[in-house]
Amino acid sequence: MTPAADSPTLALARRVLRIEAAAVAALADRLGTAFERAVQLILQRRGRVIVTGIGKSGHIARKLAATLASTGTPAYFVHAAEAAHGDMGMITPEDVVIALSNSGTSEEVLTIVPLVKRQGAQLISITGRPESPLAQQADIHLEAIVAEEACPLNLAPTASTTAALALGDALAVALLDARGFGADDFARSHPGGALGRRLLTHVGDVMRPAEAVPMVASDAPLTQALLAMTAGGMGMTAVCGADSRPIGIFTDGDLRRALEKGCDVRSTKLTEVMTRNPRSIGPEALAAEAAELMERMRISQLLVLDADGGLVGALTTHDLMQAKVI
Repeated sequence: MTPAADSPTLALARRVLRIEAAAVAALADRLGTAFERAVQLILQRRGRVIVTGIGKSGHIARKLAATLASTGTPAYFVHAAEAAHGDMGMITPEDVVIALSNSGTSEEVLTIVPLVKRQGAQLISITGRPESPLAQQADIHLEAIVAEEACPLNLAPTASTTAALALGDALAVALLDARGFGADDFARSHPGGALGRRLLTHVGDVMRPAEAVPMVASDAPLTQALLAMTAGGMGMTAVCGADSRPIGIFTDGDLRRALEKGCDVRSTKLTEVMTRNPRSIGPEALAAEAAELMERMRISQLLVLDADGGLVGALTTHDLMQAKVI
């Protein structure tokens, strides 16, 4: 059976995506020494990266500045028109300015080029026209040429902005790699995000301290352990030896298993039903490690011990959920 032909709307949408995909793919073949020089220039300068542009290129410039800043390259966006009305004062001789303009003839951008040069800053341009004034005046020019715009009129910035966006991402990632920027560094730039919480939150930050953890002696009757577990609200109690160090844990899971075996709560010894040598973790460990351990071992509570085996706290899956680690 012959598949139904695309509607005009779907056909146009597919054409847009194919044109933009081809524009980005073509960039890879054109990358060369200019790109490497741009990376080295930014790495060698002691200042920041200022990204500028106007119109649709300005939107791409703002995104590039944000991507650079979040991946280890201090950067910010300066609107080209505002730069000509006072914001040039943000640019220092140690900075690198990246100017975006598909045509390379944007008046607002060209107006500030001599001022950038006079400041002593270095200029990298990203344009679709190597022969344009902006490309010619830049210290380094990165080509973002596209064969055509995805707009049926070949007018609206579509493929050209996608190409500039992708080229900017390539620059940011190359700098990230050159700086040895890792996951921990990324988390410090994103402390409010899920990755930040996973990489910056330690067990000691979310655990319940030792004084809030229910504890009973190993020779205590099972009924006392049940009372302690109920009062503690953690679904567990630590079982400690004569030196007050944990030798076991008694959880609601241990209780269910004991009852299934027909134990008499009044006569059964705690040591007969507790879990000996329970899993534990140190307070300096990442909370994400605790979450992984608890999931792998299928447990809901975890004792937190210091290097000498002393109890410093305890952790439950509820605590990790409250901290948004899981």
